[in-house]
Amino acid sequence: MNASSVLMPMSVTLAEEGTSMSLFEYVRAGGVLGYVLIALSVLALALIVRNLLSLRRGQLAPEGVVTAISTALRAGDVAGATRACTGDTSHSFVSIVMASAIRRCTGNPMGAFEARSAIEEAGQVATAQLHRLNNGLGVLAAVGPMLGLLGTVIGMIGAFNAIGSLQGAARSTELAKFMSLALVNTAQGLVVAVPCTVAFALFRQRIDRLVTDVAADDLEPMAEELAAALSAARTQAPRPAAPSSGAAPVTQAPRNTPAQGN
Repeated sequence: MNASSVLMPMSVTLAEEGTSMSLFEYVRAGGVLGYVLIALSVLALALIVRNLLSLRRGQLAPEGVVTAISTALRAGDVAGATRACTGDTSHSFVSIVMASAIRRCTGNPMGAFEARSAIEEAGQVATAQLHRLNNGLGVLAAVGPMLGLLGTVIGMIGAFNAIGSLQGAARSTELAKFMSLALVNTAQGLVVAVPCTVAFALFRQRIDRLVTDVAADDLEPMAEELAAALSAARTQAPRPAAPSSGAAPVTQAPRNTPAQGN
């Protein structure tokens, strides 16, 4: 009989006698910070679902809104294009950009020449707003490890206090409890931070890709249509009427000149 045949029954017996902790018991072992990290994980899941629903091509550039704006601009109806933008109840990326660009260009005599730059600047502002939707995940990705580290420090402080103040079995029990607190908080912080970091990077790339596609497919043609519509409106604008040929000429009153002396 070899040593392995003796040790295997002993290990099986110890495994059967040992008690495994449930998920709720692991959360309880993390203390107050454990519940905070669980709440942050639920918030992170809600933000991920919100971004999945919001950051889609159909949400950034709804087909109906794009068609309405383009149709109005091709017809030279700048006011109709404005109504199509403001009537978008979803406040999509395209309607926000075009409403800002049209508002800037219609108040400028050279608006037809600034249509493209106006759309580009409005697009940059709207893109920054989309990135702000994703910043919550970035904050959670940074806060999660910090809270886990705080729990680790609290657990280590309690462990060293137990070592210095207790003796015998009580010291071992308290030491194990505080070490469990430290490690569980570290694990919970990483569980929150790792998915948030990955989701933050993926959503950032998704925003950049969607904005690039919408700009190339929808906003660039609209910029040309807006410039053409503004140029046509400026050409058809009524000019001030010239004076009629039958009007009486304006005569200048003679000046009083001093009499010359003899």
